Amino acid sequence: MSIHSSTNTPQQTDGLVDLVTVLAAVTDHKARILTVSGGDKLPSGQLTPIHHSLQAGVKDWVRTQTAQPMGYVEQLYTFVDGERKNAQGMPVLYVSYLGLVKEATAHSLNPDATWQDWYDYFPWEDRRNSSKPIEILSGLYAWVDAGNDTQERQERLRRVQLCWGLPPYSWSEEQVLLRYELLYETGLVAESPWQNPNFDFRHTGRFMQHSHRRVLATALARLRAKIKYRPVIFELMADEFTLFQLQKSVEALSGQELHKQNFRRQVQQQNLIEAIEGRFAHERGRPAQLYRFKDTVLLERLLSNTRLPVSK
Repeated sequence: MSIHSSTNTPQQTDGLVDLVTVLAAVTDHKARILTVSGGDKLPSGQLTPIHHSLQAGVKDWVRTQTAQPMGYVEQLYTFVDGERKNAQGMPVLYVSYLGLVKEATAHSLNPDATWQDWYDYFPWEDRRNSSKPIEILSGLYAWVDAGNDTQERQERLRRVQLCWGLPPYSWSEEQVLLRYELLYETGLVAESPWQNPNFDFRHTGRFMQHSHRRVLATALARLRAKIKYRPVIFELMADEFTLFQLQKSVEALSGQELHKQNFRRQVQQQNLIEAIEGRFAHERGRPAQLYRFKDTVLLERLLSNTRLPVSK
């Protein structure tokens, strides 16, 4: 069992606004994130007068702390961290950003920067392994049973069923933050100030300082939503790829196995990729056609208004 100290004692900092960046990549069909401080933090730093804009500040801190080149970036969300105060006693704000990049090699990064598997922090979100998170559900059911009365127990049970896709509800891959917040509230993640002393936190992933795992959960939810209606996967793929590689990359982000024929049909119907004449890759012993995204890819949709074709 690994328990990290989490108290309600405010942690003081000089500034009022922290810029926090989630840099995501897909490498060898694995969803990856760039971290610092041995994997305990995301690239971050205070907004200072030398930054003429929030985005300039983000790029400055990423460059300084990681040396990872940045590409696509968008503002994610603004959080309030009640456990951190500035010198005037005001709670610290996190302005977070999501960036999509190609993973830089380890020797080109700063020593403090390391790429980590996204699911090391959210193991329950990877449903490509069909086994259920029994230990997590056991902890949640114990929280349900500890309700003060029948009504509270029923309300808690509905929250567990809704978040975790238990009957009568179905799993929603976009509810990453809701699931993390429920685990935080019930003391089943190491960051929680109400840690359950009987729970092994290895079942709920790696610890992160401050509220960085909350930021990371929000980024994963945003990215999972966007791949359904915007061709952002383009930012994460090599210039040439096979349909198998494209599918495995989307599966890495969604955490779900997809139906092969339906996925390929959807991709082809969107008319956003084109075969590269005379170019093949060898996959599982046979040549596979190589594709590239069309020049119009950023103006159209990849999986427009559809659910991902999950394999049953």
